Amino acid sequence: MSEYRVTLARTAEKEIASLQEQIKKRVIRAIDLLAENPYRQGSKKLKGSKNAYRFRVNDYRIIYEVEPSNKIVDIAHVRHRREAYD
Repeated sequence: MSEYRVTLARTAEKEIASLQEQIKKRVIRAIDLLAENPYRQGSKKLKGSKNAYRFRVNDYRIIYEVEPSNKIVDIAHVRHRREAYD
């Protein structure tokens, strides 16, 4: 049972849809894990932001924000690591 509600930005939905099937499955599995605990081992806080984090899935990064008061994880982007921080 997930503790946090996950929301996907439209850009994140498009980025996930464009991934290869194998990577897409891994990303979806990782998002399910973030719904259970967005502060899990492997997630790193992004500098210069109050609630933004990233989670690594192979060469891809899930960029998300956490609203602890509302228990929401908002997935902003799912990008290859060379594009993730632009």
